[in-house]
Amino acid sequence: MKMIAHHTIAGKTLRLIQGDITHRDVDAIVNAANSSLQHGGGVAGAIVRKGGQVIQDESNRIAPVAVGHAAITGAGKLHAKFVIHAVGPRMGEGEEDNKLKSAIANSLKLASEKKLSTISFPAVSSGIFGFPKGRCAKLLIGEAVTFLKKNKESSLAVVEFCIYDDETLGHFKKEFDKLK
Repeated sequence: MKMIAHHTIAGKTLRLIQGDITHRDVDAIVNAANSSLQHGGGVAGAIVRKGGQVIQDESNRIAPVAVGHAAITGAGKLHAKFVIHAVGPRMGEGEEDNKLKSAIANSLKLASEKKLSTISFPAVSSGIFGFPKGRCAKLLIGEAVTFLKKNKESSLAVVEFCIYDDETLGHFKKEFDKLK
């Protein structure tokens, strides 16, 4: 894990790290999920491979989850306590920006409702769902900043973005550099 950047927003920490989200020791990691919560590839596949079949089994019981919404399961053998499954949009389905912002806001709201203090997000929808990486970074960081400013009483103390690949990380770093 490598710390890339961090900012304080409304007394809370917003940070950017490079690494494997399945290794994060936080209250919840966010899974970039599809609405059927079938975790076959990408981040979702890695989470189930490392966390165990119990994550898929719990997901099967709560699916489907509408695009733009989020659901929570245990985290199996992962260091995190929970997995929040954020259902982001696929490019081309329409209203993608609003759906992605909604998925992030709903994930943060769910973490707050569960009184969690730390959450780690991947670049939701920017992999096999084809969402442009730069736009993804701008929307995810913007939505996190908005949530922290509007929800000062939230239990969340740390919102982080854990990005694996250099290309996507570059887009997130650019957005972090714009924060004051």
